[in-house]
Amino acid sequence: MSLIQPNQILTQLGSLSVEKFLADYWQQKPLLIRQAFPQFQSPLSPDELAGLACDTDTARLVLEKGGKTPWEVRHGPLRKKDLAKLPSTHWTLLVNDIEKLLPEFAEIIEPFRFIPDWRIDDLMISYAVEGGSVGPHVDAYDVFLLQARGQRRWQISAQPCAADNFIPDIDLRIMQSFTAEEEWVLEPGDMLYLPPDLPHYGVALGECMTYSIGFRAPSRADLLEDLLGHLLEQAPMQERFRDPKRSLQTNPSTLADADLERLTEFILETLPDRATIRAWLQASLG
Repeated sequence: MSLIQPNQILTQLGSLSVEKFLADYWQQKPLLIRQAFPQFQSPLSPDELAGLACDTDTARLVLEKGGKTPWEVRHGPLRKKDLAKLPSTHWTLLVNDIEKLLPEFAEIIEPFRFIPDWRIDDLMISYAVEGGSVGPHVDAYDVFLLQARGQRRWQISAQPCAADNFIPDIDLRIMQSFTAEEEWVLEPGDMLYLPPDLPHYGVALGECMTYSIGFRAPSRADLLEDLLGHLLEQAPMQERFRDPKRSLQTNPSTLADADLERLTEFILETLPDRATIRAWLQASLG
C-alpha cells in the first residue's frame, strides 16, 4: 500500500499545471494548494515519530514555553523520560531525514521529483501540540508544507527580514518583529509552497503533524569548497613552487613583482577550466 497517492511525479498542483507553477511561483512567491493530496493522513503516528526522535541525532525538540529558557532547543537522540514530562502546550518535535531513517518514506518525495533530484534536501516530519511552533522565521530553501494531521495556521509576510531582526541569545533564528500579511489554516491534505527567504510563522491549532519536503540550492561557497576539495586530492596540487635562476633581490623583506607574477601563474595554471568544472558538476550532482 502506497504511503501517498498518487505515487508518481505530479503534473498538477491543484488546478495549476506544474509548468505554470515553475514559471510563476517556484523561487518567486508562495502558493496554497487545497487538498493537494485529498484527505491525506500521516502514515506515521506521533508515538512512532517520538520513538524515532529517541534514536537519531536529526531530531529536535523546541519548547517555546515550559523549558529552561524561552525557545529552548533540545537535540536528539532524545530521552523517553523527558518526552513523557513535556507540558501540554507550546512545544514541537521535529525529525529530519525521514526518508533515510525510513526508506519507504521516499514515496512521499516521489511526487515532487518534477524538481530534479540534486535539489532535494530531505523530508522532515514535525509533531506539535496546541500552540506549538518554531517561531516566525525565514529559511534558505524551498519547501512544500503538507498538512498530515490536525490543523496548523500559517502566516506569511512579503517584507524582507533584516539581518538584525532576530531574538538574541537563543539557539533558533526567530524574528523579533513579524507582521502577517496573509494567513491560512491548513487541514490534512492541504499544502503550502514557500520560496526561500520568505518570513513565515506556523502555529499548531491543537495536536498536528506537518510533512516538510525541502529543496536546497548550493551556495557558491558550498560548490567551491567541494570542488577545491576534489582538486586538492590530485597529484598536481602537491607540486611545490620552484624558482630556479632567481635574480638578486636587494630588499629581502618585500615580495618582488617578479615573484608575485610567478606565484600568481603557479596558482592560475592549476585552476580548472570550464570543461573540467562541468565534468565535476555532472559527476557530483548528476
